[in-house]
Amino acid sequence: MRRKHRRSQDEGGDVNVTPLLDIVFIMLIFFIVTASFAREHGIDVDRPSDEPSEVEQEVDVVFIEIDQSGQIQIDSRNVDIRAVQANVQNMLSANPDAPVVVSAHEDAESGLLVRVIDQARRAGADNVSIATN
Repeated sequence: MRRKHRRSQDEGGDVNVTPLLDIVFIMLIFFIVTASFAREHGIDVDRPSDEPSEVEQEVDVVFIEIDQSGQIQIDSRNVDIRAVQANVQNMLSANPDAPVVVSAHEDAESGLLVRVIDQARRAGADNVSIATN
């Protein structure tokens, strides 16, 4: 008769963890290399307060208004977004230090507001502000 050989507890089957550690380190390196470190770009906006200021308002102010339907008005004239830069340049030629104030309706698209501010800055305006109602 044949005897069945049983392993004794002393002989034990050791588990080799070296390949497991290799895989873990390779995965760690993979995730570090593939992680995206994107830098988000934006504009700085100082939010105005709702309280009226006691400072006298300057007479020469370039006022741009955006209504709820997306119409842009400069000096009560409807203007296309592509003509904002030219109009602001024209108005700043008389007074280069004049501030530009953009007032947008709360239902207007924020992307349009950003494009108007960008066009005003391209026109050479150093002081572009956002007005509240």
